[in-house]
Amino acid sequence: MKYITLMSIAGLASLLSSCDTLHQAGISLPNSGTGSSTGNTSTGSISQAEATSGIKQALNNGLQQSIQTLSTKDGFLGDAVVKIMMPQEAQKVESALRAVGMGKLCDQFITSMNRAAESAVKEASTVFVNSLTKMTVTDAFNILLSGQQDAATTFFKRTTSQELSSKFNPIIQSAMGRNNVTTYWSQLTLAYNKLPLGKKIETDLTAYVTQKAIDGLFVKVADQEIKIRQNLAGSRNSGILQKVFGWADKQ
Repeated sequence: MKYITLMSIAGLASLLSSCDTLHQAGISLPNSGTGSSTGNTSTGSISQAEATSGIKQALNNGLQQSIQTLSTKDGFLGDAVVKIMMPQEAQKVESALRAVGMGKLCDQFITSMNRAAESAVKEASTVFVNSLTKMTVTDAFNILLSGQQDAATTFFKRTTSQELSSKFNPIIQSAMGRNNVTTYWSQLTLAYNKLPLGKKIETDLTAYVTQKAIDGLFVKVADQEIKIRQNLAGSRNSGILQKVFGWADKQ
């Protein structure tokens, strides 16, 4: 993914034109001419351009890491926090089938859902880039100074969820075919529906796996955001990140 912080002069000028909105919202900005954009990691003052650049670089770093982690084999399946399990309405299917010795089929189905999510998540990069190009100065400073550890993640949820769903849905559907999700689901429901346990089970698997893939992505984005905000493991790995977040630490 191309570095998100690369912006046109015209785009940056458009962002900075939103300063009046910031003041109306009660957000205090540094003067646009203060600070140095090169070779200085001092946290004494920053410019509006530095603040915007720092936020975008931080988000870019976190997003790249999250997408790289989840899009690899076992990115979902091997992580208990984001691993996609049976849909809630189908958990009685799993319990019943495991009880009659069909646990292997259940495991194959769960694996296939997670493989589909791993295939789709790399598509998030273009959606997030599109979201960041629309970010205003107000957005950037709200993220920087809100005091919420997941402010950037919340911003992305608000601005990208619908587009992510549209992007992921056909990819998930295709990946589910390649990974035999529908086949395993048909086998599971056929076996379950033969048991004398009540009404048949139906669920929209594509929508379910799509939403779980998006949820898992945001979990990892939030993790990366916290690392940068708390400067864990040297996550502020550039002068602009050190300067901007160091300044924010003192506010």
